[in-house]
Amino acid sequence: MVSSLTNNIEDYPEGIILPVDKPWRWTSADVIRKLKFAAIRHFGNKKLKIGHAGTLDPLASGVLLVCIGKATKLADALQAHEKEYIAGVSFGATTPSYDLEKEPDAIFDINGLDAAAIEAILPRFIGEQMQVAPLFSAKSVDGVRAYETARKLLREGRLDEGSDILKASRITISSLELLGFSRESPPLQFAENPNPKIHVAEISSLNLATATIKVCCSKGTYIRALARDLGEAAGNGAFLSSLRRTRSGDYRIEDCLSLSSALQLLA
Repeated sequence: MVSSLTNNIEDYPEGIILPVDKPWRWTSADVIRKLKFAAIRHFGNKKLKIGHAGTLDPLASGVLLVCIGKATKLADALQAHEKEYIAGVSFGATTPSYDLEKEPDAIFDINGLDAAAIEAILPRFIGEQMQVAPLFSAKSVDGVRAYETARKLLREGRLDEGSDILKASRITISSLELLGFSRESPPLQFAENPNPKIHVAEISSLNLATATIKVCCSKGTYIRALARDLGEAAGNGAFLSSLRRTRSGDYRIEDCLSLSSALQLLA
C-alpha cells in the first residue's frame, strides 16, 4: 500500500496506481473528480491525467483502481483481470435497474424459497456464458449510453420497448458461493457525504429474502444482471440489494485506501 508520495510526478515514470475503497452512493466519476483536483494540486501539474480501471455502480462499494499519470495507459490491462464481489441478492421483487436505484416494479411470492433452493440454481451460472447487460448501464449502443436511452423510455412509459436494445456478451463466472441466506429485507446502508442525486429505493416494508453470494468473474460481467437471472431461475424475481468489490486482479480490499486517506496522501 502506498504510504507517501513526493511532489514530483517525474519520480513515478510508470505512473501511480492507487487502490481506493469507493464509498457507497458515490459514482466512480465522483471519486475521480475529487482525487484529480487533489492530485493536480499535489503535483502542481494542471495537465495531469487521472482515471480508473473498471467502473463501480453508485450503489456498490469496494476496490476502485485509480490510475495517475502514465499509469492511465495500464487501465485497459487492469480492467481485463478477474474480479471478486460479495453480492446481496434480494428475492421477491424486481426493479427496472436491477438494483435499488429504481423503485420495485413487480412483487413475487417467495414462499418455499430457502438456502437449499438458491444453492441448487447457482451451478447453472458457473462457466462461460452469454449475458445481457442491464438497460440502465454504461454500455454504448450506436454511440449512446444505454442508461440515457433507458431514462428516456422510462420517462415516456415505454421501458418495455428497450428489451431488445442490448445484445448478449460473452462472460465467464468462475465461481459462485452462497455465504448466507435470510428471510428478511437487507439492512439499510449509510454513506458519509453521499451524492444526493443517487436515489435509493425504500424496501423495508416488502417481504423479501436475501442471499449473500461471493462471485468471481471476468471483465464485463454485470452482477445486477446475474441477480436478475437468479430471480428468474428461482421462479420469481430478484434484484441486487448490495454489492462490494473485494478484489480486482491482484488488488484486494485489504490493500485499499479509504477515500479520505487517499485525499490525505495527496494533501
